[in-house]
Amino acid sequence: MMKTYQALSIVTPAGQRIAKGIKTLEIRSWRPAQLPLKNLLIVENQNYLSEDGDEEPGIAVALVDIESVHDWREDEVGAETASYWAAGYYAWVIGNVRLLKQPIEVMAKRKIYQINLQQLEI
Repeated sequence: MMKTYQALSIVTPAGQRIAKGIKTLEIRSWRPAQLPLKNLLIVENQNYLSEDGDEEPGIAVALVDIESVHDWREDEVGAETASYWAAGYYAWVIGNVRLLKQPIEVMAKRKIYQINLQQLEI
């Protein structure tokens, strides 16, 4: 049976670091339209997708929940988030990480997008 998931693409190796519970914040220049985001599919890809319509092959690695988003603070810079701090960004708090038993090849796209998949094994 097919199910629709909301997905977020993340450049390698950060997707794997989220899947392993190492990376607990995702830093973005924008906020999601609504919270919480439950069962958000993390798709790891190779390149930053900076233009509307950009997409490339990726690998779905985990399901997560984004419970909250706050202004990114300078004291949150670290190996699990970023190598430097800049004002005006948002920290997405990642929780309830569920590693997929089998990574799945899917397309990586910009922002939050919809993807139809068979029921995932976690």
